[in-house]
Amino acid sequence: MTYPPPPAFEPETPGPEERRRLRTGFSTGAAAAAAALGAARWLAEGRPPDRVELALPAGRRLTVELAEAGRDGGGDRRVMVIKDAGDDPDVTHGARISAVVRLVRTPGLDLSGGPGVGRVTKPGLTLPVGQWAINPGPRAIMRDNLAPHLPPDGPGLAVSLEVARGEELALKTLNPRLGVVGGLSILGTTGLVKPYSHGAYVAAIDSAMSVAQAARLREIVLSTGGRSEAFAQAVRPELPEASFVQMADFFRAALRLAARHGFAAVGVADFFGKAVKQAAGLDCTHAHRADLDLSLLADWLPGLAPPLRRAVSTAPTALAALEVLKAGGALAAADAVAARAHAAARAFLGPGPALWLRVFDFDGTTLALVED
Repeated sequence: MTYPPPPAFEPETPGPEERRRLRTGFSTGAAAAAAALGAARWLAEGRPPDRVELALPAGRRLTVELAEAGRDGGGDRRVMVIKDAGDDPDVTHGARISAVVRLVRTPGLDLSGGPGVGRVTKPGLTLPVGQWAINPGPRAIMRDNLAPHLPPDGPGLAVSLEVARGEELALKTLNPRLGVVGGLSILGTTGLVKPYSHGAYVAAIDSAMSVAQAARLREIVLSTGGRSEAFAQAVRPELPEASFVQMADFFRAALRLAARHGFAAVGVADFFGKAVKQAAGLDCTHAHRADLDLSLLADWLPGLAPPLRRAVSTAPTALAALEVLKAGGALAAADAVAARAHAAARAFLGPGPALWLRVFDFDGTTLALVED
C-alpha cells in the first residue's frame, strides 16, 4: 500500500530577536568552491587574490577570505579556506579545506577528491557508489563560479579537494553509518549555514533512511542518541546497523520521513525524559525549545498520593522525577508515559507502518514497552 507523503518538515528556527544575535556561516561546499575559485583566479591573473566573491543559489553572494596559497609544483595552485560555520554548532567549524587546481588539455571541469574527502560505499545517497562525496549542490556552485575560467575550446581545469584531518573529523559525523568512508562529505545546497538551523540534521536522518531503504531493510529504529541506540541494538541484535537511525530531538520529522520512505515497521528507543516530552505531543524535544513541565506527568497519574504528586511536579528534572516514582513504588508511571508517547508517535507516523516504543532506564533496563 502506498501512502501520500507527509507535509514537508519545517526546521525549528530562532525568532527574529534571537537571530539578530547569531551569525550565519558558510558550508563545506562553499569553502571548497571559494578555494577552487581562488586557485583558478591565481592561474588566470598571475597572483592569488586575498578574497573571492562566490555566486550562490537564489541570487545570493558570499565573500570568503583565503587563508593560504601555495604552489604544489608542476603548475598546480593550492588555496586553502578555513570553514566558518558561524554560530551553528558544527564539527566542521574551523576545518581547513583546500583546492588544488591545474590547467589540463581536456575542456571543462574535472572535479575529484583527495585526502580527507570521503567516498560513497553504500547505495541510497544522492551520489553513486564509488564517487567522491562531493554533493550535487557544491558541484553546481563550483561549476557556476568556475565557468568564466573554462573557455569552451580549452584548456580545462582539474580541481582536487582536500580536508585537513578530514578522516578524523568524519568519525564525529554520520558518515560512517551512511557508508561514506575516508573523510568528510562536501555539503551545502545553498552555500550558507543558518545559525542553529536544524535542516542539515534532518537531511542526515533522511540520508540514513535512504541507505536503509536501498539495502531493502523493512524496519527502522529511531533513537534519541548514541546511548539509547546502543540499548536498542542490544534488545534487537538481529537488525543490521543500518536499521538504527539517531533522530536526536526531531521526533515529528523523523517519523514523517520514516513514513515517506515506506518502512514496514518503525521503533522508537527513548529515555524517560524524552518520552515525557514526546508524550506531551511535542514535535521537537530539544531543551532550548521544549520546557519539561513535570506537572503534566503528575496529571497523567491520577492514582498518586498527594505527597508523591507534589514531589513529581516539583522535581528539577525528569530523571529526578523518575527516582521519586521508583522510591514511591510508582514505576508503573512509565507505562502511562510510554502509552502517550506511542500515541503521539502514531499521530506523526500515520496509519501505515507497525510501531513500537521502548523506554529505557539509564542502565539499559526497559521501563516500558508499547507495541501495536
